[in-house]
Amino acid sequence: MNELSGQVAIVTGGASGIGAATVTLLAEAGATVISADIQQAANDAPGRFVQHDVTSEPAWKALLADTLKHEGRLDILVNNAGVSGGWGTIESTTVELWRQVEAINSEGVFLGCKYAIEGMKVTGADKPAPKGSIVNVSSIAALIGSAGPAAYSASKGAVRLLSKSVALYCAEKKYGIRCNSVHPGGVDTAIFNPLWQAMGREKGKEMIGSHHPIGRMAEPEDIGELILWLASDRSRFVTGAEFAADGGVTSGLMRRSGFAS
Repeated sequence: MNELSGQVAIVTGGASGIGAATVTLLAEAGATVISADIQQAANDAPGRFVQHDVTSEPAWKALLADTLKHEGRLDILVNNAGVSGGWGTIESTTVELWRQVEAINSEGVFLGCKYAIEGMKVTGADKPAPKGSIVNVSSIAALIGSAGPAAYSASKGAVRLLSKSVALYCAEKKYGIRCNSVHPGGVDTAIFNPLWQAMGREKGKEMIGSHHPIGRMAEPEDIGELILWLASDRSRFVTGAEFAADGGVTSGLMRRSGFAS
């Protein structure tokens, strides 16, 4: 399958978890992929790795310039990088933690969208209009309330509405750039490592999975497949939308789960 042949994609947080799965799926679909992460990607990961801090505006400017220099275009951005910030409630969360979580999860996505649009406009300079797809990874924490974690929930809620704002702005400008958000439930990624260490991986996955009507946690590839669809022209009429990939969690009353993706 080469539906993304000739296209260039950047995936933040591409060294592990959902990001790494997405990098692989986009590459398998024919895209040239840049994995942008503050952590080093695996040596056998497809595409090109660039060390990148999503909280730094100069880093985003440099990443865009580097991509246009080496690949000559930008068609897809997946804003996936994020942190949980722990399980602090509104009372226990410090200002320092709040700002750290917002800087990565919310401001990092803002910067990504800002500079992706700039890059996609360059890509489309020889066409009637630029074209591209931005996919922002949020969380079910942006769709349903919980007592905590406060900073994480707020940051993911910001991503949800920023995505709609970007979509409407690009539509108004007739840029041909789409923007959508993805909202995972519990996914087997490093965010759960403390729990796996405390109670064992399989027992922990069974416990978290029991809170999903579908009966299991998601694997990173489950979310990556949705991102691939949103990145491709198969979703060409989809923009400003939010997609819950949560095994049914947000479809009805939710038992107290104690997890966030």
